[in-house]
Order: sequence, then structure tokens, then C-alpha cells
Amino acid sequence: MRCSCLRLLPLSKAVLGVRPSSKLVKPANSDEEGRSECPFLLRPSSLCHEDAGDCGNGQKTLVCCAMESTPGHSIKVVVRRTGLSAHVIRVWEKRYQAVVPARTATNRRLYSDEDIARLQWLQQAVQAGHSIGRIAHLSTPELMKLVRAEQAAAPLAQRPTDEEDEKKDPGEFLERALVAVQGLDAVSLKEQLVRASIALSQQHLLEEVVQPLMERIGQMWQEGTLRVSDEHMASAVVRSFIGNIQASFQVSEAAPHVVATTPAGQLHEMGALLATVVATSEGWNSTFLGPNLPAEEIAGAAAQKGAKAVLLSIVYPGDDPHLGGELVKLRRLLGDDIALLAGGRAAQHYQLFLDQARAVTPANLSDLRDSLRLLRQETISAQG
Repeated sequence: MRCSCLRLLPLSKAVLGVRPSSKLVKPANSDEEGRSECPFLLRPSSLCHEDAGDCGNGQKTLVCCAMESTPGHSIKVVVRRTGLSAHVIRVWEKRYQAVVPARTATNRRLYSDEDIARLQWLQQAVQAGHSIGRIAHLSTPELMKLVRAEQAAAPLAQRPTDEEDEKKDPGEFLERALVAVQGLDAVSLKEQLVRASIALSQQHLLEEVVQPLMERIGQMWQEGTLRVSDEHMASAVVRSFIGNIQASFQVSEAAPHVVATTPAGQLHEMGALLATVVATSEGWNSTFLGPNLPAEEIAGAAAQKGAKAVLLSIVYPGDDPHLGGELVKLRRLLGDDIALLAGGRAAQHYQLFLDQARAVTPANLSDLRDSLRLLRQETISAQG
């Protein structure tokens, strides 16, 4: 982003309301390119603020900082620079038209510097308690005024520093989500997940909120402290939430393929769903096969997709007398060229069989991410 000082216009409500697409009248004393004796030029799509200044004639003015509009940033760049997840960005874009990115010939979205800045201001406004549906229509200058007004109104001791903003506590979102689950409150659960997705990076969202949430729910269900209806509601909400995140990625058809599932007798699918999202975020073409599949079906699906890896989630039970044989059989059917990765809180109970199946056993989603990243690099290198 390159900012430069631009023409200072007379301060007025009309100028404050300028939207990014507004056309501004060229000064009477300007040349064909809009330059004038005053060294400042207001370009469309400027971000303005109400600082008084003058243009050499003592006139009260609106100071603007224009950013060169460069619609060339991928969604990954936007995620990194805003801290918003790809899912949230797409929702804000599709549902609320918060930004309107450019499109390539292949229909890929490209975001400008101004789009990124606008998303950052929207994020701050939402964190201050405003509903995205009520503020998405505001111009960028209006968003800036709104956020600054909130900051000015907050007591000094309550104003978060940049460092505090970056250290949002995932545990708070987790606890609030659990309260919503125990209260059979699907709306509140969705709200907490969305808020967490705004405040946290996607990696922290999945590893420190979604995965622990489903583990706690599973433990409470096994202990009999959570009703089946509560567990089913939570699973439905989280499944939809994860599905939306998965749909927000765009992966090249040339990328290596991976399939994810749970072996026969393992009915809990959430771990496999999370593994699917992690794989997709690491550049894999990922296919979720559903839960409870025998070795023959898993191997058949892997062959059909030309998969380079199979991801298994093993959650419950931890004492299935048939599962060990299924794991060994799966390795035999897959052959030596397809990697097998298995995780989940019950996986350790089958470690002997997983070793026989030459399976990689990541301890958590972070380890899985690292394993998939390395495997993808090895796969691409071998193809090249």
C-alpha cells in the first residue's frame, strides 16, 4: 500500500460521505490530469479523516490519504493482512457486499489495498460490538469515524492495545460455546463460532476452539453429563460451520489429492472433517468420505481419486477388537505409495496396529498440518 498526501477539499458532510466508487469534480485550476498549483489531489477511493488543514489559502479542509488501488491480492494475502478467516471474508462479501473484489478471467477474486483496509475497519467495528449487517453499507470514511468514536468513548483503561487485540483468548470463546451447547442454544453457538473466527486466525480457531469444543462435548456425552439432543445440535452447527470454511478455499485441480474418513466402527466424524479442512488449507484437494467405512471402501475411494494420502480419525471406542485388523488390511490394500495418517483421542489405543500399518500419527491438528505440508512438498518434488 502506498499512501500520499492529496488535495485537501473543503470539509463538508458531502465529502465525508464519499463512497469508494464516487467521482470527484476536478478543480477549476487543474490541468488535464487533475493536477493544480496545490500539491494535493483527492483521488477516488480515498480514505479520509477530519483533520483541519489548508491548501495554501487558509481554507478549512478534509485531509485524505489515497491508496493506490491494486486489485491483485489473493484471499490468502487478505487473510494474513486482516487476521480474518477466509470464511468470514466470503460471508461478508456475499451476504453483505462489504467489499466487491475484482475477478480474473478464470473468476478468481483479487482484492485491492482498499478492500483490505475496509475489511480491517469493519473488523474493528464488529469487535467493538456493532453488527456486520448494520455497518456493511457504510462508506470507509464513515467506518473510520465510527471506530474512532468508539475508541474515544471507551475509558482509557478499557481500550485494548494492539498487542491485546492479537492475544484474544480462545478459551473464552470455548467456554461460551460450551454454555450455548448445554443450553441447547444453536443461535448462540453459531454466534460464538463466528466471533471466534473474526478474532482468531483460522489455525487458532480450529486448533484452540473447534477441536477442543468437540472433544469436550464427546467427553461430556460419554460421562453422561450432556444430553444426546445437546450433542446432536452442537454437531450439526459445527458441521455446517466447518463446511462453510471448507467451501471458502480454492485449490488447483493439479494439487495432490487426499481422502479423509473414519474406519469401520468409528461413528464420530468431526475429527475427519477437521482434518479435511486442514488438508485443504495446506493446498490439498481434499475429499471427505463420511464416517464408518471398511478398509475395502477406503482403499477403493483412494484409488478412484488418485489420492496420495488417507486421513483417519479414531475417536471412540478405544477398545474395538476388530479395528486393529481393519487398519492392517487397509495398509495392504493401499500399497506402499499412499501415505496413511491417523489421529484422534482413541488412536493411541491402537498404536501397535498403526505401527504395523506404517501410519503417521500426528498428536494434534498442528502436527497434522506440519505432516501434510511436508508430504505435499515431497509429492510435488517427486512429480517434478
